Amino acid sequence: MKTHTLLMPLDMHLHLRDGVMLENVAPLSAYSYSGAIVMPNLVPPVATREDLLAYRERIMAAVPNDYFEPYMTLFYKNYDKAFLESIVDEITAIKLYPAGITTNSEGGVSSFDIEEMRTTLETMSSLGIPLCVHGETDGFVMDREAEFMSIYELLAQNFPDLKIIMEHITTKEAVAMLDKYPNLYATITVHHLLLTLDDVIGGLMRPHLFCKPIAKRPEDLDALLSVALEAHPKVMFGSDSAPHPQHKKESCGCAAGIFTAPISLQLLAEIFDQFDKLDNLQAFVSDNAQNIYGICPEFKEVTLEKRPFLVPENYSGVVPMFAGEEIGWAIESVD
Repeated sequence: MKTHTLLMPLDMHLHLRDGVMLENVAPLSAYSYSGAIVMPNLVPPVATREDLLAYRERIMAAVPNDYFEPYMTLFYKNYDKAFLESIVDEITAIKLYPAGITTNSEGGVSSFDIEEMRTTLETMSSLGIPLCVHGETDGFVMDREAEFMSIYELLAQNFPDLKIIMEHITTKEAVAMLDKYPNLYATITVHHLLLTLDDVIGGLMRPHLFCKPIAKRPEDLDALLSVALEAHPKVMFGSDSAPHPQHKKESCGCAAGIFTAPISLQLLAEIFDQFDKLDNLQAFVSDNAQNIYGICPEFKEVTLEKRPFLVPENYSGVVPMFAGEEIGWAIESVD
């Protein structure tokens, strides 16, 4: 059997939720990843030092037997300089959500007034705290990310020393931005390397393939593949794995989010192998992230094997992407 080994895989955009859901899904990521950037959009959001430390403690309690580092983030607010200086050693980044644009983002930014944001963003620049951004407007759903490019430009131009991560990019317009500004970087999910909108709603609606930002057009998929497969040094893997209870996905008002955490490395291996680019997978799932964030993850060696793997129907009540379907790679061992 063909095998491929990855060192210190990293998931640079992960939703672990809280409570029972956290306890169920955190071990699945901790098993195969050395660490992950953990999103702060809980209810209420993680926005204080106390909230942050308590959430980290709950995460570690959920994965007591795995070598796994949760890289913690704060929910963006216009924080003052003193607070940011006091918290800098406890966080890896700050996550900005436009208000109401996705799950639990109601307290996000409603106006991108640069002067109102200046103190926070200049302090983040000087302290070396990256800004992670969910980049969508509230316009027509297929155009929301492309419309947000002007805001990325505004941020990149006004704060040239601020490291800005365009999260879970889905469009050719976002890919083009990577080489336009030196301080713009991006995460790309595995599902956006596989899906177009046609896969989601071209036939019967497939709720477990529905996420935000929504999958786009074939030309957007091609643009994402072009930079991911070459492991462009400014892109890194971030699953945006977003678990919801089955009844929240299979209902009127279907929750947005695709659960990929337990199968993401296997799917990535399948994609990169298909295009004869397996040698670039290490950079995409670890090396680039280490360079961009300046982190040194826990050692972990994951060996993947090219053999059929039947995706479980659910993981503790959470239905994964491709549930009940066969994929082409499996995890052979984790050391």
